[in-house]
Amino acid sequence: MQQNRACITGTAATIATLLQASAPQNAAEPLIEVLKSAEKAFDKATADRIFYYNPDAIASWLVQKRKIDFAPLQAATDLQLPLCSVVPPVTPVCFASMYSGLQPEEHGIQRYEKPVLRVPTIFDTLPVAGKKIAIVSTAGDSISKIFLGRSVDYFIYDTVKECNAKAFELIEKDAYSVIVLYNGNYDHWMHRCGPEGPLAKRALKENLATFGALKAQIAEKWASHDTVLAFAPDHGCHKMFGLLGTHGIDAPSDMEITHFYSFLPKSK
Repeated sequence: MQQNRACITGTAATIATLLQASAPQNAAEPLIEVLKSAEKAFDKATADRIFYYNPDAIASWLVQKRKIDFAPLQAATDLQLPLCSVVPPVTPVCFASMYSGLQPEEHGIQRYEKPVLRVPTIFDTLPVAGKKIAIVSTAGDSISKIFLGRSVDYFIYDTVKECNAKAFELIEKDAYSVIVLYNGNYDHWMHRCGPEGPLAKRALKENLATFGALKAQIAEKWASHDTVLAFAPDHGCHKMFGLLGTHGIDAPSDMEITHFYSFLPKSK
């Protein structure tokens, strides 16, 4: 399908450009809107710290439909960027594209499988540039598996609660140029009770609240840095059989997502 949106493949070069490092080989061009917003906020299109919060399966149609739930996120962010996912829109394929800058046929993961990615990613190029990176994820999920073998610090836990606690601890320690935090709780419940089932809605609200708490912690603990904070889902979702939820089709429900960015200038 044709999308009047930039693609999540622009994420890798965006992060590299902000940190004045090399993008992965053959990565898509950076997301110009993000660089322009950084320049406006920091007087330069660079940053000292980047935090990518990756909640799974949150679609653009949810943002539009559940305006009250998303109002605090919209108020807390400076840029709301419509993006297109990749085909098929399933988690390992999408995150491989997001952090390598490549389409699935280029990076090699083209279905729901979780092999270690063999192409360059930001988790390869940024350490070469002297940037320290932390990946925080639940065990067995895509981000905990496909980016293994890099010179980054991995913090893998059994629960979302443990992952989030570690992320707040890492923010307080202020030792990393980039932190990537994955939360799969909305995706988990969406599959089991539908995109707007009671437990899925609760998980969605938890993800939105987590972003707000992350921003508050970063504003306090990273006050000496120019920081980019992103709420960056991988793909969307849709209802199946009138009850359950799923994703993986080339349709707006699954392909259209929105990334939200906050730009936090260092204290003068």
